[in-house]
Amino acid sequence: MRYLVKPLALKTEHPSICTLAIRQYLHKPKNIGQRLSLLASIVASTLVPLPLHAALPQEIEAALARAHLSAADISIVITPVGDKNASRLPAPVQVLDSKKAVNQWQPTSSDESKTSPNSSQQTLVNVTGAKPQANHQSALVTIEKQTIRQHDRQLHAYTDDPYTYQSLESIPSLLPENTSNTAHHAPGHNDNTSANAADNNNSGNKKANSKTSIKISFSPLLNHQPDIARTPASTMKLVPSFIALDTLGADFVWHTRVYHTGIIIGDTLLGDLVIQGSGDPKMTHERLQQLLYKVKATGIRHIDGDIIVDSAIFKQVTKDPAAFDNSPLRPYNASPDGFLVNFSTVGIQSYPLDHIQAQLTYKPQLADYQLPSTINLRSSACGQARYSLAPQWQATQLTFNSALPNNCGDHAFYVAYPDAKDFAARVIKAKWQALDNTLTGKVVAQETPYNHKKPVSAHALAALTMSPLPIVSYPSLNLTQQIYDINHFSNNVMTEQVALSIGAYSKSTNKAVSKMTDTMIATDLDKSTDKSIDKNIKRQYSLYQFGKPVATSYPTALQSINDWWQTHLSTPPPHLTNGSGLCRDCTISAANLSELLTYAYAHPSFDAYVNSLGIAGVSGTISAHSERLPESKAIGRAWIKTGTLNDVTSMAGYVKGLSGQDYVVVGIINSEQALNAYTARPVLDAMLDWTAQH
Repeated sequence: MRYLVKPLALKTEHPSICTLAIRQYLHKPKNIGQRLSLLASIVASTLVPLPLHAALPQEIEAALARAHLSAADISIVITPVGDKNASRLPAPVQVLDSKKAVNQWQPTSSDESKTSPNSSQQTLVNVTGAKPQANHQSALVTIEKQTIRQHDRQLHAYTDDPYTYQSLESIPSLLPENTSNTAHHAPGHNDNTSANAADNNNSGNKKANSKTSIKISFSPLLNHQPDIARTPASTMKLVPSFIALDTLGADFVWHTRVYHTGIIIGDTLLGDLVIQGSGDPKMTHERLQQLLYKVKATGIRHIDGDIIVDSAIFKQVTKDPAAFDNSPLRPYNASPDGFLVNFSTVGIQSYPLDHIQAQLTYKPQLADYQLPSTINLRSSACGQARYSLAPQWQATQLTFNSALPNNCGDHAFYVAYPDAKDFAARVIKAKWQALDNTLTGKVVAQETPYNHKKPVSAHALAALTMSPLPIVSYPSLNLTQQIYDINHFSNNVMTEQVALSIGAYSKSTNKAVSKMTDTMIATDLDKSTDKSIDKNIKRQYSLYQFGKPVATSYPTALQSINDWWQTHLSTPPPHLTNGSGLCRDCTISAANLSELLTYAYAHPSFDAYVNSLGIAGVSGTISAHSERLPESKAIGRAWIKTGTLNDVTSMAGYVKGLSGQDYVVVGIINSEQALNAYTARPVLDAMLDWTAQH
């Protein structure tokens, strides 16, 4: 590094260490010894590498001052990445705030009367081409700012939990599907296309496992306290979501398989139906219904036995939903599970009947559980479910300890159920019966594999061996679609499912399982002493026993992430206690995230990764950037994951500078200031704006 001697300027808007020392030298010390000591400090400060004590940019310093924060509260790393003539970032989105722009657009829908955000997509796409924003880049997609505002207003009017709503209901993006550089389908479009990838989990993007060889080293544009370990909040999601892309592949899918014991006579199964959970992060209640419909399509309509849900792929991952912030009803506190259904969350829709009562409907329904169909109204403003409804999950019924505010109108609340396994069992039974099927036994969700040697109760046929092959193998949405929800809507429980899956589905793990399976079968046959039975048919092996990944736990999964980091990157691994960042004891440095994002930029799956991020001022958790900083140059030019906890706010991702240069940008603020997350966010907005101007 080159060492510089700065001119001794006495007047500056942001005094450096050197300037402050000179002022002290000229005005304060009277003793000759003090003067010599200060003079020595001046000389020493000029010989220190400049980036180590360079002042933050004026815009960021001013934002810190307005937030009553200091430079000690923030870590920032901004680094150029890639070739400005061969950018890997998507095309910028031009956001116009002018009524005159309306004449240039073609609306995708003319229906403006519906209140549901799902039916109010007012995306306007420029058909003639956008005006270039800079010599190096021009926006290929243009959207009216009023469209974004209207969409956000309707979302927040319709539900108190817009991110859970958009994730569960697979609401399409405001932007047209073909505006991204990736070939993945936007959530809500052709959800079943992932079935085509059933046998290609490790194809295509698995080439990335031979370490990315392109490593262009740039000096950081800004490097402020990069190595301090800080609480990252949800920017931690960038870690497991990318490592999953690298180890599993962008087209990876989870397979939920269904087996049976006993025999099928006509349309009746005399035995048990066994659902083997795969850890699928997004088994919504609609997708569960599709799975059960496929079971019915095999000819089974009546089950004279039990339905067993095997969630053994994840071990001991259940958590106390109230432990983090005493908000057990919020979906972001839901526990992961080997067979997670609908994020263990019920959507409650209210419809006012008159001035006294409102009707309530529920998705999904819960079998053998009472859900109130009406609720009284009170005069009040609408808020979160815990205030507007005060729900309480009792043993056999849901109760509300508050009347519904009359200001809620048609409103969707999302309330998490406290037990993932009991929730899955109740939804399965309700869905099975809704398909006009019957079940004589019960639905049992367990964290242990099914044991077909269990004592026989009603039918001896139920103890017959497991079917050798699944009668249904139901593929999930692919990983690209899953991480869109994770990073765009900051979905905690989906992130945990993906993080745990890294430990269960890695290539090395599956090789070990395959080798172990072959050895176990061969050993079992060789040990046979029964001469009267052909070894090839002596025991019927089932894919249920041997064709599944190794069960994993948090220690195993987090160790897999740590091992990946040490193999591929040079900074010390971050400290993770879960995958989502919903933790106070997990830490990461700005240098960590910057190195990860730089590595990802050259990766074959980068398109899937960057398109999972929100676009500043347009979509995702960074959509309000343009409201906080209307003149920001980063609007439509930054792809960002945000993080928010009490006393924590963070942003990390990519910015396309007006010069055409791409940048990796990371900013993390930890402070004990009250409401820091809200007062500090404009500081990071200023960071994005400053970066985009380069």
